[in-house]
Amino acid sequence: MFMVINMEYKITTNSEEDTIVLAQNFESEKFNNMVICLIGELGSGKTVFTKGFAGALGIEENITSPTFNIIKEYKTGEMDLYHMDVYRLEGDTTELGLDEYLKKDGVVIIEWADMIESELPEDRLEIKFKIIGEEKRLLTITPYGDKYEDLCEDVL
Repeated sequence: MFMVINMEYKITTNSEEDTIVLAQNFESEKFNNMVICLIGELGSGKTVFTKGFAGALGIEENITSPTFNIIKEYKTGEMDLYHMDVYRLEGDTTELGLDEYLKKDGVVIIEWADMIESELPEDRLEIKFKIIGEEKRLLTITPYGDKYEDLCEDVL
């Protein structure tokens, strides 16, 4: 028996702009069916990251957290973006259709992903946001799967 130990990267951002730049760097290495799972308390930077990623894709629409919609689809960029906020689902993903979204061409970004951890794909990028100051955040980035490990090697 062997155990796979995932790499973990820790990055401190000092402003929303730092978080946006990081998201843009990940976007520059995007690939089809990419899944990014964002975890962190309210106001920790999850939607800011998504805004940066979407902007780098060329999406000009205003990106807001899809708290009440649960899923917002953006199809005006270089690649489709499916932005999910699963907080209100309280772990019940039966109505979400997550499997279908994971098979669509594009990028899936899931806020509050820890609430549906058992439903997440094995291969994914996980980013945990922790507030450590008014503007300062500690991001813990964990790649799951070879493609995501390569992604982190290229970006970080």
